[in-house]
Amino acid sequence: MIKGLAISTVWTTDQQRTKAFFTEKLGFEVRTDLALGDMRWITVGAKDQPDLELALMSLDGPGLDPESAEALKKLVAKGVLGAGAFHTDDCRGDYAAFKARGVEFVQEPKERPYGIEAIFRDDSGNWYSLTERSEELDFSKDFG
Repeated sequence: MIKGLAISTVWTTDQQRTKAFFTEKLGFEVRTDLALGDMRWITVGAKDQPDLELALMSLDGPGLDPESAEALKKLVAKGVLGAGAFHTDDCRGDYAAFKARGVEFVQEPKERPYGIEAIFRDDSGNWYSLTERSEELDFSKDFG
């Protein structure tokens, strides 16, 4: 039986630079960094969420035929891939801290029906939601 999500893929144009982005700018920790032949396996995760890792996958790594790798590179470079939503208890505070560290935001914090949300990009162009959930919103009741 499935117990939950353990690893999710983030496509990167430069694994070392993306590792630095997540650790130095967002405060994530490195979980794994090892060479597996021609491939490098790097995972990072939020310090308070040890059961979930982001695998920083190179766009020229194994498992992608040349045509698929090229198509994926174009999508990442274009900035159209949403890689996820991060929850925070202080969207405006994290926005200010991350922006001061050089994180590119495409949307500053805004009030939404579900809370406060800002949108940022990583160093490869993937975008993420940074969301502070509304205390009044009960996701299981309102959306379940």
